[in-house]
Amino acid sequence: MDLTDILIMLLKAVVVVVLVMAIAGYSVVGERKVASWAQGRLGPNRTTIPLLGSIPVIGRILTRLGIFQLPADGAKFLFKEEPLPGHVNKFYYILAPIISFLPPMIILTVLPYGQFVKDGVMEAVALSQTDVGILFVMAVSSISVYGLILAGWAANSKFPFLGGIRASSQMISYELCIGLSLLPVFMWTGGTLDLFAVVQAQGGVLFGESIGLPKWFIIYQPLSALLYLVALFAETNRLPFDMPESETDLVGGFHTEYGAFKFGLFFVGEYAHMVVGSAIFSIVFLGGWSIPFLPLSAYPEGILGALLSVVVLAAKVIFLLFFFMWVRWTLPRFRYDQVMNLGWKVLMPLAVANLLAYMVIMAIMPGALL
Repeated sequence: MDLTDILIMLLKAVVVVVLVMAIAGYSVVGERKVASWAQGRLGPNRTTIPLLGSIPVIGRILTRLGIFQLPADGAKFLFKEEPLPGHVNKFYYILAPIISFLPPMIILTVLPYGQFVKDGVMEAVALSQTDVGILFVMAVSSISVYGLILAGWAANSKFPFLGGIRASSQMISYELCIGLSLLPVFMWTGGTLDLFAVVQAQGGVLFGESIGLPKWFIIYQPLSALLYLVALFAETNRLPFDMPESETDLVGGFHTEYGAFKFGLFFVGEYAHMVVGSAIFSIVFLGGWSIPFLPLSAYPEGILGALLSVVVLAAKVIFLLFFFMWVRWTLPRFRYDQVMNLGWKVLMPLAVANLLAYMVIMAIMPGALL
């Protein structure tokens, strides 16, 4: 590998991280917009930047849309005074938000974002193509909970500690469900752990070469998709599963003692985790960048086809982010015992039964739906 290849890889990594950070950042603005829509309010529409906001027509439109809210929030978190409490364990107190933020960024390296076709050969648009992509994702995503546990313990305070304990128990409960819900999908694709191969398996159509039902796994493995989606809400600590930070009984949970930039890192990590989780759900259950009723071969070759495939996947991710926010402002928060009961007494038996059912189906008529 020469210097040019290394520079290209670094450039691709920077572009991906910047895009995901931008989506995660503007998800906060989107959260406020969805909240205002659900509650009959206007949402952010006053924050402006003097030079850009004064541009005729365009500046007013951007201000009304709340586009300038993200730079305002970022500047506030970055320059706000950040005292270090004297009663905390300083090393782990500072380390916790970093550990919470890093796993989604690491997962980005193995996710396929689209396809690039040249001379009839299809390749994945990814920073690092690996044959064990989903295994890497599962291993790294589970690390983020350590940031919450460390934050709760290092704060040396009662309510943050309880939030950290809740985070660990919730992760254990729903991580098993996530693994069991994904097993039927990867077994059905021949035991491959390659995410790009999973998208290719969903890229055709049923009952016809060019027209027919899409082969998305959400269509003929709907229970797996539902189990994964519910567990994803719990893994990302989103309402109605935000037990680690439930302000009604934990004041603010694991990040009660945090403020300014460290507090912002927790939330950027949470929204980045939502983006990555939505991308994985889109890749595994929504066909990735495949378009309904069209095979993957319908994409043109070269850069244009690659860009179109990335845009299609991004559209699905944005839709799922909206769904995350819609659920948050629709459903009330569960009680802690309800969260545990749902994980162990409902989702876990369903996941095991679903896995056994597909094992039987694959034994009787292997590949019947592919």
